[in-house]
Amino acid sequence: MKILIQNGRVMDPATGRDELADIAIAAGRIIAIGKVAPDFHPNRSIDASGLVVAPGLVDLSVRLREPGQEHAAMLESEMAAAVAGGVTSLVCPPDTEPVLDEPGLVDMLKFRAEKLHQSRVFPLGALTRGLKGEVLTEMAELTESGCIGFGQAEVPIVNSQVLQRALQYAATFGYTVWLRPQDFWLGKGVAASGPLATRMGLAGVPAAAETIALHTLFELLRGVHGAAKAAGEKGVHVHLCRISSAAGLDLVRQAKAEGLPVSCDVSVHNLHLTDVDIGFYDSRMRLQPPLRQQRDREALRAGLADGTIDALVSDHNPVDADAKVLPFAEAEPGATAVELLLGLAAKWAQQDGLGLMQALTVLTSGPQAVLGGALGTLQHSVGQISVGGSADLCLFDPNASWAVDPAALRSQGKHTPFEGHEMPVRVRATLVAGQVAYETARAAA
Repeated sequence: MKILIQNGRVMDPATGRDELADIAIAAGRIIAIGKVAPDFHPNRSIDASGLVVAPGLVDLSVRLREPGQEHAAMLESEMAAAVAGGVTSLVCPPDTEPVLDEPGLVDMLKFRAEKLHQSRVFPLGALTRGLKGEVLTEMAELTESGCIGFGQAEVPIVNSQVLQRALQYAATFGYTVWLRPQDFWLGKGVAASGPLATRMGLAGVPAAAETIALHTLFELLRGVHGAAKAAGEKGVHVHLCRISSAAGLDLVRQAKAEGLPVSCDVSVHNLHLTDVDIGFYDSRMRLQPPLRQQRDREALRAGLADGTIDALVSDHNPVDADAKVLPFAEAEPGATAVELLLGLAAKWAQQDGLGLMQALTVLTSGPQAVLGGALGTLQHSVGQISVGGSADLCLFDPNASWAVDPAALRSQGKHTPFEGHEMPVRVRATLVAGQVAYETARAAA
């Protein structure tokens, strides 16, 4: 199908483009931006007057709950939620049931996702078999099946020697290792350590749980990175998932200044909420990592603005209703957020006096840079708008505010800490590979 998007404000952080322009699409690719050839005859025209035409959003942490956890969510519902949020590319952590530690499981997930013709799914393979932190997986075979990196999801590796060997193996082939820094022993609580957790009688997770894990990881990485450079190997890149503390962020900033190959992201929850929002044991606020104090939140917001934090993620983790209607400490951590990602990014930018381009940067070119060469032939299409690139686009109204109603969300999971919050922008249409995967009545008209 040939599609012509007319009169939209094209914004692309990757190129700095911000102008009123038309976009012509044919055979799933962008063939013109701005001046469209007079002999281009579209099958469909979309009037984007008053809308921003941005690259499709890239979300580095979306749990689809398949295979094995269909009681919490189905692939169809979560993929529909992703495109409704303007997300055209998403990274799926490996903690499914069974764990993504076999090529056949990865093949099945990608096949199911591709048949839906919605967001592109980039799976993370398990770094160790069964995420048990003992035996490394066959990373080469998992890469051939489509894994873009390897991680442990929420399961820390207790044995530092196993972690060192994992980094060494990944360095040989240039793989990216995705880790959430958390000490196994200190990270067993349910709320951030502090006066509020003490007063409420909740087991605390100190910031040291994050910083100790970072110190260990960076020390190992220094040795592995130096050896890889000396041997002429590709080297390993480490992506730190969901930094949550000011102290942890300072360590990341120092590591980057030192030249260590690291990147990091932050979740929308830690960007906007604090431990005070737990209120009267509100299980919707039961999250991993836990919500921390205001000084941590402010440091994270500043780190996202200055580029220390590379990407903003939804940390979408739909939870079954029965698993949330429990006492706070017993409730399953997680929340639905992929449909709110753009709105929460725009809200952060507005509140901190930043432009819309800054909000789009942490959702498009920022996460695209994290994925880098693992994207293969899509490296110059994902997270950007370019002639010849795949037509993955998000059209949204920058002036359409709306209140979050869990019942109206497309995700099967209905629990979100942002219920009733006002979102300042609204997605009107999402295109993936030149196909309209989602649209509202406004866009269709």
